[in-house]
Amino acid sequence: MLFCTTSNRLHVFTRFVLISGILLLFTSVIPDIACAQKVDPELKPYEPVGGEVAGSLKGVGSDTMNNLMALWTEGFKKFYPSVREGIEGKGSSSAPPALMEGTSTFGPMSRPWKPSEIDAFKDHFGYPPTVIPSAIDMLAVYVHKDNPIKGLSLQQVDAIFSKNRNGGMKKPIMTWGELGLTGEWQDKPISLYGRNSASGTYGYFKEHALFKGDFKSTVKEQPGSSSVVQSVASDKYGIGYSGIGYKTADVLAIPIGASVDGELIAPEAPNAYSGAYPLSRFLYLSVNYKPGSELEPLRREFLKYVLSATGQGDVLKDGYLPVTQKIAQKSLIQQDHTLHA
Repeated sequence: MLFCTTSNRLHVFTRFVLISGILLLFTSVIPDIACAQKVDPELKPYEPVGGEVAGSLKGVGSDTMNNLMALWTEGFKKFYPSVREGIEGKGSSSAPPALMEGTSTFGPMSRPWKPSEIDAFKDHFGYPPTVIPSAIDMLAVYVHKDNPIKGLSLQQVDAIFSKNRNGGMKKPIMTWGELGLTGEWQDKPISLYGRNSASGTYGYFKEHALFKGDFKSTVKEQPGSSSVVQSVASDKYGIGYSGIGYKTADVLAIPIGASVDGELIAPEAPNAYSGAYPLSRFLYLSVNYKPGSELEPLRREFLKYVLSATGQGDVLKDGYLPVTQKIAQKSLIQQDHTLHA
């Protein structure tokens, strides 16, 4: 498993991973990079290889990454038309068992692996999973486009969604008036929308926005990220959470503050890259790689595609933020020469 610590809620990697002659180095440099909303110019476009790259490319896991996986596989197939693809967005919790059972090629996940999942994988194979950060997301708190709220602290978010209020608020927040809204909003109950427990987004929100507390029973669980946003868009008094890639014109992704008296930080690219936005996170691709072995061409080339300028261009298309060479990898080194993904 990648060794990581947490800084401003983005996971920081300090491990070399050698995969089929490709050396991946993950480093903790999120605060050091320029705030770019374009692909890192140091990343080179993907260059296809000669020979046969074929087979079935199947991703089982994060619903948040469903569209992104589709873009990656579609782009990859332009170079290798004989590749077959299949994507199942069942939630991040479905990725580890699918990799263990051999029913997936990659496990897209919107959260890190849990210790119990790593242990189960190691017990089965004798080595840990390899986890590669492949994009950056901002978990957004959405309200209806007509809602006048200026933003919320994490402690207020916790008091809205959680029954425990581990963030420290003394009372639950039930109405919009309790957040300072007046007029027609003052007495209106807050309608809550979220994901189910199989979702990595659910788990991330529970840990970081609810301070590891439990959701209220009144949260209306939705089957996917887009469903959460659609529900908020159709409910004037609703609030929900989802990845920033699912934002539409019918909702507002509101600024979030790390503390009650702290600055409200908008979910915008510079704030994600700097670590200022408190709900920034990596999106991951997990792979079953036996140390010392070689990946077959299909998985090897797909990883190179994802981590290339071409693959990171797909990340931008889907509304997420591309990893830079310094964030996701210091270099891709292939046996006799260096390739920058």
